[in-house]
Amino acid sequence: MPRRSILTERQRTSLLDLPTDEVTILHNYTLADDDLDHINERRRPENRIGFALQLCALRYPGRFLSSGEVIPEQVIRFIGAQLGLTGDEILPYAARRQTRQQHLHALRAIYGYKMFAGRGARDLKGWLEREAETARSNEDLARRFIEECRRTQTVLPGVSVIERLCADALVAAERRIDGRIVAHLDEGLKGQLDNLLTDMVDGTVSRFIWLRQFEVGKNSAGASRLLDRLEFLQGLGVSPVILEGVPPHRITRLRRQGERYFADGLRDITSDRRLAILTVCAVEWHAGIADAVVETHDRIVGKTWQEAKRLCDARITEAKSALRDTLCSFKNLGAALLEAKGDEASLDVATETSCGWLQLEGLVATAAELTDTMAADPIAHVVQGYHRFRRYAPRMLRALDIHAAPVALPLMQAGRIVADGRNGKHQSTSFLRRSSKWHRHLNTEADDDHRLWEVAVLSHLREAFRSGDIWLAHSRRYADLKQALVPIEAARVTPRLTVPFDPESWLADRKARLTDGLDRLAKAARSGAIPSGSIENGVLKVDRLPAAVPEAAEALVLDLYDRLPAVRVTDLLQEVDEDIGFTDAFTNVRTGSPCTDRIGLLTVLLAEGLNLGLSKMAEATNTHDYMQLSRLSRWHIESDAINRALAVVIDAQANLPMAKFWGGGVTASSDGQFFPAARQGEAMNLINAKYGSEPGLKAYTHVSDQFGPFATQNIPATVSEAPYILDGLLMNEAGRKIKEQYADTGGFTDHVFAVTSLLAFRFIPRIRDLPSKRLYLFDPAAAPKELRGLIGGKIREGLIIQNWPDILRAVATMAAGIMPPSQLLKKFAAYPRQHELALALREIGRIERTLFIVDWLLDADMQRRAQIGLNKGEAHHALKNALRIGRQGEIRDRTVEGQHYRMAGLNLLAAIIIYWNTKRLGQAVAARKRVGLDDSDELLGHISPLGWAHILLTGEYRWTKRTVAAL
Repeated sequence: MPRRSILTERQRTSLLDLPTDEVTILHNYTLADDDLDHINERRRPENRIGFALQLCALRYPGRFLSSGEVIPEQVIRFIGAQLGLTGDEILPYAARRQTRQQHLHALRAIYGYKMFAGRGARDLKGWLEREAETARSNEDLARRFIEECRRTQTVLPGVSVIERLCADALVAAERRIDGRIVAHLDEGLKGQLDNLLTDMVDGTVSRFIWLRQFEVGKNSAGASRLLDRLEFLQGLGVSPVILEGVPPHRITRLRRQGERYFADGLRDITSDRRLAILTVCAVEWHAGIADAVVETHDRIVGKTWQEAKRLCDARITEAKSALRDTLCSFKNLGAALLEAKGDEASLDVATETSCGWLQLEGLVATAAELTDTMAADPIAHVVQGYHRFRRYAPRMLRALDIHAAPVALPLMQAGRIVADGRNGKHQSTSFLRRSSKWHRHLNTEADDDHRLWEVAVLSHLREAFRSGDIWLAHSRRYADLKQALVPIEAARVTPRLTVPFDPESWLADRKARLTDGLDRLAKAARSGAIPSGSIENGVLKVDRLPAAVPEAAEALVLDLYDRLPAVRVTDLLQEVDEDIGFTDAFTNVRTGSPCTDRIGLLTVLLAEGLNLGLSKMAEATNTHDYMQLSRLSRWHIESDAINRALAVVIDAQANLPMAKFWGGGVTASSDGQFFPAARQGEAMNLINAKYGSEPGLKAYTHVSDQFGPFATQNIPATVSEAPYILDGLLMNEAGRKIKEQYADTGGFTDHVFAVTSLLAFRFIPRIRDLPSKRLYLFDPAAAPKELRGLIGGKIREGLIIQNWPDILRAVATMAAGIMPPSQLLKKFAAYPRQHELALALREIGRIERTLFIVDWLLDADMQRRAQIGLNKGEAHHALKNALRIGRQGEIRDRTVEGQHYRMAGLNLLAAIIIYWNTKRLGQAVAARKRVGLDDSDELLGHISPLGWAHILLTGEYRWTKRTVAAL
């Protein structure tokens, strides 16, 4: 049976209720002159306002008014004002059914509205079935249907009819897509796919489950396990061409179902759906496993270099004692020789007396050895990793479908030698850069030279994948960069891209701005007018601005939080969900229907947010056992759903009156927060010395000026934060509204300066070592004399002009969301042999960084805004540290997906608490006003909704009401 109830009550209300917000009312309910003429043909006032209301309801949302329906006061006031009437006249109209029917007939005759029946209904049903394939959710399809009815002036049928029509269309669309996929499969391939559910691996797990259990590895054994799966899928021979023409979100949904079904569950569903899921999983997992192989190789190379560096450093440390003794011996010998020379005595005798010729020979040999040791670099020791690479690398190179740009063809040829298992001794080193240190080590005739040569090849393969010089044919992370960039025609119509399409105009503007800025900075330097800084003898000195928090702010914070009621975290979650319905975002992965077990869903989200895990939460709650929570998590919790729920919470919090005191939602800060991880899974070998010797990961979070954490990403603790800034700004609606973005020192590079400027974001990082940063000019010789000590070089205009079209394409690709901006930025920054596009972006970044430094030095208000924004982000860390009470704060999940859910759940829980605090702080402010304690807007701007002392986070998690239904 097809599903019928596909919308929540809140969604039905949103789609079919009369509007109450001013913008929608103004847009849809403003009456034209001919409308007023038709309305005024009615004699009685109640009939005039009733006729007008029926007309407006037909236009938006597109339905008849029902008998006894309560009309929103805002609508009555707006329409009544246009007619010169009040809302009281509507009461007699509501009581006369015959008059309403007459008006409906008149409206249909005058404006051409038609009922949902006959040929028109059949045409709409056909349209609905076509739209169902591209609809991203049940609500999306219902909304499209309602909008199409409005466009065709078809009166909407009842909500139950709309839901049934959409449900039937969605089921039909699923069956058509399943059928199209299965039609590409021959009988032999169908049998092989079905065998995935019955074949057992090691007698413990089905082949299907074995295939989907893959993660990025940390050593050669992990690489071999991935290659086992990759080679099996290659032998299966499911071509990606099979999925051409299938909407991407449909592919994603089928893959997610495959990741949640157990083998016996898949065997129980219809053959077409089962085979469609297996086909999609085979294609998608093939690409995912190939990416994981490359990432594993990347980590192994990194680990090998770390070990080589440690070995090199250890040898140098060990040699220090011998070096000191050798230098001391040579010092004594030199002193003896100089003394003998001064006395005109025999140097031979002095040498024999001092150390002897035999010992001198030993000293010279030791000195030569120590010289080599002290001059050694990690390359001399990296060959230690040869046997690690040999266990998987030839197999990896044979299995991966690698393609290369012309510059990487010598590297590909060298890779084929490694893949074939041939001895690489005395092979070509043309894949090396001219300036590479490898040349010195590979020009030897030593017997193990072929080992070092192979390690060099595999190290360069890692760098080439990072930069995009080589790529995989079907990949999410390592695809061909040139194919990923949008065409220049699409770049020209990208709304976010507001720069001129000819580089000369852009350069002329930057030259004028630089000239003006440098003149202002030089004048301020001469007069000593640089806020919190100075330039003396070409040296920049900068002091931090003092804090500017009113003394009364602390007392106000204490009083407001004293007025907040103590609350259990479970009650808080229920209250917020009743306010804004964020749980509506967690639809069933298979059916798209809303979750009917709201309490169970909240329990799962709380388990993720508190870092407890489902088993511990099942012990601590009185409503659900582990299996119930596990089923809810498996079928309702996914990344997109968490992001949708977060967007609902962030938008609702931004609309609360109290949030307006903190900002307009147009500035944001971003920062990474370190979370320790157990010594297992993905976190292994990801150690950043800044956070100690324990492995872990970072949550990189964007926080708006209204304290809403609107985006968060899991990133390794070892990587730079800078590439991820644009992900948070471009991958969701709240981020696109940002005008000023603040970041700390770790969050900036020249590439980030370039792209943020081209996309109309004002990027304001707080640079810790600002005095060491240089200014770049178009004409350094023309710089004011006061600033010449700060000049670092000249901007290469020609490089920017030559690559301007590709620059626009790259930036437009990021704005379009085709791939995360971090992927592109990491490729641009990855390789010393950067292509010209990366170099041109760096030149633009140098221009923007120079303009920023000038503005920063002269604008104390900008410095203060950045400090306030970053303080808000750092204050978030304290709240999240308080929330992650489970497992001693460690992230112990083995999988990337599990780690992501844990961090995203924590961010969502923090956002929910911020919403509740914002709402209740607003009520506390209103209570103060009622007793005559009126606070200024400036003072309220220093309040924060990040407190948690009033929230009971531990103990048993009991819910006010239990609403458990079948899944």
